[in-house]
Amino acid sequence: MTTIKYPDGPFSGRPLLALLAVMALMLAAANLRGGLVVVGPLVQEIRDALQISSSGFSMLTTLPLICFGGMSICVPWLTRRCAPQFLAISGLLVISIGAGLRVTESYALVIAGTLLLGLAIALLNVLIPGLVKAFFPRKMGMMTGLYSVTLSLGAGLGVYLAVPLMNHFGSWRYPMVLWALFPLVSLLFWLPMLKAKGVGRPQNPVKVSLWRDGLAWSITFYMGLQSFFFYSMATWLPKMLIDTGLDAGQAGNATAMINLVSIPFNLFVPILAARMGSQRPLAVAIFLLSVIGLGGLWWDAAATPWLWASLIGAGGGGALSLALSFFVLRASNTAQATALSAMAQSIGYLLAAVGPFLLGMLKDLSGTWQLALLLLMMMQLIQFGCGWHAARAINVVPDQDKAGSALQKLKSPNR
Repeated sequence: MTTIKYPDGPFSGRPLLALLAVMALMLAAANLRGGLVVVGPLVQEIRDALQISSSGFSMLTTLPLICFGGMSICVPWLTRRCAPQFLAISGLLVISIGAGLRVTESYALVIAGTLLLGLAIALLNVLIPGLVKAFFPRKMGMMTGLYSVTLSLGAGLGVYLAVPLMNHFGSWRYPMVLWALFPLVSLLFWLPMLKAKGVGRPQNPVKVSLWRDGLAWSITFYMGLQSFFFYSMATWLPKMLIDTGLDAGQAGNATAMINLVSIPFNLFVPILAARMGSQRPLAVAIFLLSVIGLGGLWWDAAATPWLWASLIGAGGGGALSLALSFFVLRASNTAQATALSAMAQSIGYLLAAVGPFLLGMLKDLSGTWQLALLLLMMMQLIQFGCGWHAARAINVVPDQDKAGSALQKLKSPNR
């Protein structure tokens, strides 16, 4: 493996502030999924309270994904005008307001809260990879791994605490309130980050555009296709397993393996990626895990469903962590990392929103899940190709740098 040297971060020699920065990043990550997924286990109670249909309830889960795609592309523009720490604090405040509106009895206010929640989470989704690079340039792998793990744990807590809190307090609103208050606690760790040197608004902000960079597009499609894979599996795997004869409990337990098994891969893939010159061995391993899991479902889903789900969780968790690692490893500075994150997540989450719908349509047309699984395996092959290209030890080149390089060649006396 090749060990890459990085400059000192803003907290070098300041261990207390560095610890606060770690806590700030992790708490922000914990807020990025819990407030969204908490509605899943409370679906019947929320529908009854708001008197809405299934399609009306589906807006609470699909609208945030649309917000992710639309808002992500605007974040680099915001970072050229405001310090990223200030934007992170603002995002947490908006998450709190949005989650608070979702406990009201007005469906219009609930939709407004969902819109705010999706926009604020999209902002933090894009900001955090750049802040990881800015805060801890020598610990990018470890910090990306911890961020990825905390993201998964936040989602898990949102699901697993929902029903117990509702039963304990006697109302579905109490688990929702938890995710309105938690961002306010996180702010206590973010306020000291405003003092971090060298991480504020740049003195001469330059627009970073990567839309004509082939490497950036490879990373973008790798991010998008892994999101397509994850949201498709999270939506339809329980139904796939029930259709093979498993009961709801068995299908739910097998599906839970996806999140459980992904946690160690969330942690260790970024650490390994940061120590490698090329991440191609990781791309190969992730591809094989995912394809074998999908192949097992296609061959005989009921044989060992927990094994197929575990392989899918390992491949999916590793792919997410590798995609997040690409944001910081393929960028030369914080501005490039933010621009790359914005580009990849804006398109990535739009692809993710298409996945569950497309798989459901194939099931309706064919009557079985075989075509849907075949499509996912083909998508994995394309994802692997993108990952193979993105894993090379080179950085993205912004459009303005390419233009400058071309102009320099034209002026060269050797031409």
